[in-house]
Amino acid sequence: MEVGQMQRQWMGYMKSLFMEGFLDGQFLQLQQLQDENNPEFVVEVVSLFFEDSERILKDLSFAVDQQSVDFKKIDAHVHQFKGSSASIGAQRVKNACIAFRNFCEEQNIDACRSCLQQVKQEYIHVKNKLETLLRLEQQIVAAGGSIPMMEWN
Repeated sequence: MEVGQMQRQWMGYMKSLFMEGFLDGQFLQLQQLQDENNPEFVVEVVSLFFEDSERILKDLSFAVDQQSVDFKKIDAHVHQFKGSSASIGAQRVKNACIAFRNFCEEQNIDACRSCLQQVKQEYIHVKNKLETLLRLEQQIVAAGGSIPMMEWN
């Protein structure tokens, strides 16, 4: 596949991620911070997000399964996950965390458990989408092309 075709494919894929609400403008701001001095910036930030997310989701799963549920602890984990999701522009994960925090406030453990499953699903979706996006970017760069810049309004 030629570079121009890969770049068009990348643009279409990016647009779909925004249209479907997986990503928001924060992700574009991250991309704008990447330059020739730090060409792996987005990959590094996204990789850190994946590592943090896996740890937080494990901690959350443990916290909601306790005999004596500590809603403050659950809320602290969800708040942290909401922040890291927002920082990379993972909009659907962030929104699921907002709903989760409301159930923590209500101390509704059944709703918290249900919300945890939804948060996990949204995370898996965005992780798969971002991995696909980063693979496309690697292919473009390997073929000698550059990643197009996208505007979001």
